[in-house]
Amino acid sequence: MTVPVSIMWFRQDLRVKDNPALNAACDKGKIIPVYILDEAGNAKSEDSTEASEVRELGEASQWWLHHSLTSLNKRLNDHLLVFSGDPKQILAELVEKSGATAVYWNRCYEPSVIDRDKEIKKTFIDDGIEAHSSNGSLLWEPMAVKKKDGTPYRVFTPYYRKGCLNVTPPRYPQAPPARITYADELDAVVSGIAQHKTIEELNLLPALDWADGFSEHWTPGEEGAADKLQDFIEHSARKYKDARDIPSMNATSHLSPHLHLGEVSPNQVWYAIKNKFESSEDKSIDTYLSELGWREFSYYLLFHFPTIPKKNFNDKFDKFNWRTDAKALKAWQTGQTGIPIVDAGMRELWQTGYMHNRVRMIVGSFLVKNLLISWQEGERWFWDCLVDADLASNTASWQWVAGTGADAAPYFRIFNPLLQGEKFDKQGKYVRKYCPELADLPDKYIHKPWDAPSVIAKDSGVELGKTYPKPIVDLKASRQRALDAFQALKE
Repeated sequence: MTVPVSIMWFRQDLRVKDNPALNAACDKGKIIPVYILDEAGNAKSEDSTEASEVRELGEASQWWLHHSLTSLNKRLNDHLLVFSGDPKQILAELVEKSGATAVYWNRCYEPSVIDRDKEIKKTFIDDGIEAHSSNGSLLWEPMAVKKKDGTPYRVFTPYYRKGCLNVTPPRYPQAPPARITYADELDAVVSGIAQHKTIEELNLLPALDWADGFSEHWTPGEEGAADKLQDFIEHSARKYKDARDIPSMNATSHLSPHLHLGEVSPNQVWYAIKNKFESSEDKSIDTYLSELGWREFSYYLLFHFPTIPKKNFNDKFDKFNWRTDAKALKAWQTGQTGIPIVDAGMRELWQTGYMHNRVRMIVGSFLVKNLLISWQEGERWFWDCLVDADLASNTASWQWVAGTGADAAPYFRIFNPLLQGEKFDKQGKYVRKYCPELADLPDKYIHKPWDAPSVIAKDSGVELGKTYPKPIVDLKASRQRALDAFQALKE
């Protein structure tokens, strides 16, 4: 009896454990594991007017993807086939050459990807090939959560508390396949397919060496994700609620890049936390789980409001008069604004591909409110520099900070970076780490070096305008400018 062959199409699910599509494909018979770098989508211009376009990966994400694919290939005993090009064309050619009778994948939720996947599924089914998709990325799929009147939620708390927690519980994680049997003669299958590449031939690693330091902070892949989750459970979960806002503490999970490429599923994280702290009434646990809920809400918004990567969710801001200031934007990007907590955050981003969430809000507010530069500029920079750059979360978070999004912070809520630094980095540990030129300043002046008496500044090796930049904007005046601009919009 001939054992059927299926194609397992990996996407944002680069793992073996709790992978519904992989399990289904292995249950069917032999598999051909495939990853396709979607150059058809990546070729679209950044200036495209199509709001739901597939974007080219940022450089930090490309670095992570290279190492994640390498890790997955090892998990699959070097059987992963890698391609670059149009998935529809490549999958069709693979089916023809291999004689596969089915194709399996886990769903993605970017609108343009949904449309493409529907087309691929219909084409295969019309040709007599089975095509199966599963949910391997979300706790609650966006099409399944709606208000009583059938419309989508626009506010997080009712979405999460009423729409999610009061419906079917998240799927329990699946064990890995008991056995993975690979199709025979895979080399013959890919011969003649021009788009077949090695992982190295995808050229994902940055040409410059700016990402070399990432490996000191991150271990991409399924095993690295498991280690991060276990470390969070053992050392940080119980103090999460109170400590998550302190950037110098290791109090957050750092799972976001692993979740983005599916090296761990949200279901695995959800139940690992629930099972460990099932009897606990610690509010830290509920707070952390609600952060997973915010990730779900971001995908929910992208699904139901597909223009949000390009356009304001609140369209009244379409008339807002954002400033164009290339010099100020560059100072913000490079951590040279003269505002220590902002500069520390932007330098952490550049050095590690990551930024503490509290600091993300501070630097975001500074850009869109103190500098009056559009949130799209910040979103683009984060997209290129973050290892956890995620279209749904990145877009929703920037619109939240800007006051233009769903359930957003009001535009007139302007973070004072000085007060934020003094509150959440009292001893300046975070600033001293990423702004070492300020390291010798006393705590009293670490967040406001412009106030340091000349003798203290000199003894600390700080000379504004030379060793550290002067503030590029007056915080009080720029706050008032933002409030005036918002008031003008209301009028």
